[in-house]
Amino acid sequence: MGLSEEEIRAAYVGGAPRLSGRVVLVEYDPAWPGLYEREAARIRAVLGGVVVGLAHVGSTSVPGLAAKPIVDVVLTVADSADEGSYVPALEAAGYVLRIREPGWLEHRMFKGPDTDVNLHVFTAGEPEVARMLAFRDRLRVSEEDRRLYEGVKRGLAARDWEYLQQYADAKAEVVADILGRA
Repeated sequence: MGLSEEEIRAAYVGGAPRLSGRVVLVEYDPAWPGLYEREAARIRAVLGGVVVGLAHVGSTSVPGLAAKPIVDVVLTVADSADEGSYVPALEAAGYVLRIREPGWLEHRMFKGPDTDVNLHVFTAGEPEVARMLAFRDRLRVSEEDRRLYEGVKRGLAARDWEYLQQYADAKAEVVADILGRA
């Protein structure tokens, strides 16, 4: 069950960008972990003690897995709804708030200042973060699940999508299947 077009547009600050085409996947790049480390250091330097947790997630965090060349980072803070505690500092460092979802776990998402990064922000203790980490960890240790997931991604990437979120929603069944084994 995915989001409606109206819900997708509403979550984006400044309007949802249209994909209107196919998702581009590239082969795993061993530079991705280094890009994550650079972003993590920048975020820690900017936010200091506001950072409760920080992790590299998504397909770029799984060696050998083809991915969209966008490094996903998950940041946990005391309260992601308290934007005043972290948004101004991130924006001053060049991050741009792109998604605000108070109706979905108080999720926020920023684009990085000089690298294609999606910085996801959640409240510490949010189960979604544990789910993201469990999925990543399962793909890192199970070649079978990694191949299954990549096959589904490649099949979906070959289709045309209006919004990237629709592609993400279409992966929900295989993600749930893999998480059941995590």
